[in-house]
Amino acid sequence: GERYVIENVRFEFNSAIIKKNSEATLDNVVKYLNLYPSVYMEVHGHTDGIGSNDANQKLSLARAKAVVNYLKAHGINASRLPYKGFGETYPVDTNTTEAGRAKNRRITKAEPKKPHSSPTVQKM
Repeated sequence: GERYVIENVRFEFNSAIIKKNSEATLDNVVKYLNLYPSVYMEVHGHTDGIGSNDANQKLSLARAKAVVNYLKAHGINASRLPYKGFGETYPVDTNTTEAGRAKNRRITKAEPKKPHSSPTVQKM
């Protein structure tokens, strides 16, 4: 499916701790998933280019998992929420400015037509 940025999901610096001001956005995702119980949503984590590839890969995966854990804690079944970290591999802007790096640090979602068991997508 197509990928969409989930706007306004932010994390503490170099951490997978979701900032409190992101909860309203995630609560809207919960409402959406409750309205459409047949929807499966892949959660994708992305980072900027600061730090090592390995560290960014781990951080992006941890951030995607943190979003999934938030959604699970609010009643969404984990089987609907496969997740994956992409690290810094898909930048949407430059990593040479703070504004560009901020855009690259993001959570995206994709809604596949049906759940799949791709070995590259992590399920909880």
